Amino acid sequence: MKQNEKQYDKIHTRMMKEGNLFGDETNADIPCEEEHVCRDFDELFYRLARSDFRRRFCLKHADIEYIENKGLQTIRRHAEDFIARRLAPASIPNDGRQTPMRGHPVFIAQHATGCCCRGCLAKWHGITSGHRLTADEQRYVVNVIMDWIKRQIAEKKLQSEKGME
Repeated sequence: MKQNEKQYDKIHTRMMKEGNLFGDETNADIPCEEEHVCRDFDELFYRLARSDFRRRFCLKHADIEYIENKGLQTIRRHAEDFIARRLAPASIPNDGRQTPMRGHPVFIAQHATGCCCRGCLAKWHGITSGHRLTADEQRYVVNVIMDWIKRQIAEKKLQSEKGME
């Protein structure tokens, strides 16, 4: 196991209070629920790209290696767990500071997409605070994060093919 993979796994394990959340999982193709996308992500990402703060976030080579080693379905499950635990509650004592700036590709994606705290969810996605996120709202947030991650991977591969990296 590579050093970055160990670091990410250690961080994810530390984040989970209940131990090994996913057991001995495989990266088998599990169907995504991306059909539940409620908005046009192209328009959202266009708006986010105009933010100096949001556009500075990007996946690094080590992040992409980690994603490729774990598989997108595992990363999706990590995102689902992080959102359920850190963003979905109606009241978050440390709202605005609950998402680390680094340490897992999902955290980077949360900041890049404005899905890092309830204030940003309200500003960028129109999802108000003060209520527990519904299952559909949680699914929407995870879909935004996963779409951003996939776009980042595609962009990095394109850059690599053109010899720009």
